[in-house]
Amino acid sequence: MQEQFKSHINERFPELKNKHFLLACSGGIDSVILVHLCKAIGLEFSLAHCNFNLRGLESDADEAFVKLLAADFKIPFYVTSFDTAQYMNTHKVSLQIAARELRYAWFSELQSKHKIPTLVTAHHADDSLETFLINLSRGTGIDGLTGIPERTPTIARPLLLFSREQILDYAHRFTISWREDKSNQETKYLRNKIRHKIVPHLKELHPSFLPNFLQSQQHLAETASLLNHHIQELRATLFKKDGDGFVVSIAALKKQNALESLVYHLFKPFGFSDAEALIALLSAMSGKELHSVSHRLLKDRDNLYLKGVQSISSDIFEIEEECNSVTEPVSIKIEVVSEITTTGIDTLYVDKNHLKFPLTVRKYKTGDYFYPFGMKGVKKLSKYFKDEKFSQFQKEQQWLLCSEDAIVWVIGKRADDRFKVSKKTDKILKFSLVQ
Repeated sequence: MQEQFKSHINERFPELKNKHFLLACSGGIDSVILVHLCKAIGLEFSLAHCNFNLRGLESDADEAFVKLLAADFKIPFYVTSFDTAQYMNTHKVSLQIAARELRYAWFSELQSKHKIPTLVTAHHADDSLETFLINLSRGTGIDGLTGIPERTPTIARPLLLFSREQILDYAHRFTISWREDKSNQETKYLRNKIRHKIVPHLKELHPSFLPNFLQSQQHLAETASLLNHHIQELRATLFKKDGDGFVVSIAALKKQNALESLVYHLFKPFGFSDAEALIALLSAMSGKELHSVSHRLLKDRDNLYLKGVQSISSDIFEIEEECNSVTEPVSIKIEVVSEITTTGIDTLYVDKNHLKFPLTVRKYKTGDYFYPFGMKGVKKLSKYFKDEKFSQFQKEQQWLLCSEDAIVWVIGKRADDRFKVSKKTDKILKFSLVQ
């Protein structure tokens, strides 16, 4: 196994030969054997151990064992202690989730503090099989069936090629001792139930069941890679840039095959995982929204609008009379001119005598109205937005230049007729949007 492990490192994890890494060691057989293998082939690493304080003296004995292991091998050792029970109660999560969140957060802190690029864990082939069965039992897509990834940008799992049986055989052959967590034998947890009651029967079906499973999982991973490539190409085609977000044509979406699966994969990276809700949104009334932790998805007429979650600004920015430019919330150049020269939606000319300083820049509020330049009479801003086919997101992003309560300019869109330059104007103020 040692030579096979060395060859595997050379082929699949060459970075571990050249850079110091962090190895997570619980004291159990898997991580202890990984320590011995890494040391045997001359890799440079530190050990990190978490004491979750769940098994009293047994937890302390695990910590002492790993500390002694690090001392015997003369390698750096890091240890931390958690009040796991309190974390579970505070965050309302299961024991397994609490332990995972605590340890990986700490590992990340260690990597950042000590500038260690890679964390190495001792997950092996049987772990991947158990994860596959857990996900299968809960209902999952292809990503949930590809098992534990061999690597991520910060984590490497070089034991995934090897089975629990190979690891146990190596330990016995070289009389390596480890710590046994008795809770691993209990079947009240789903993973342990699968490990002790299901996996042994599956392995009885065929002598090469586990290698065959790993090969099938590799095929699934390759299929998932092809699917992801296709989804990325479709996303690049269907998602059109719209300000700081995207707009997606519903008609273009509906032309695609396997629509429910497609919308799931298209919007999953933005936190939307309910395919039924996404399909329902396509035919919902305008104004209907879905929310994820990071994004909002809005149905507006014939399109979906996607943007990151952000608070709607209620700030009011003032412009004093002597200002010649502002940079927030929008960049505007302000100057006194003698005549109207260039025109366009990015430029506004007004009669300065009609303004009341300080001017303000703010967002839309209920009841706003203005007198659109070139038209007779008043118009509610909400009606203007509707006529111009503003989406809800565009309404929220639109800034207004105001003199007291009066709208002077729907910035970059439409001027107010009350402030226009006339033959009687003797002071012209020019506002120019700076891109």
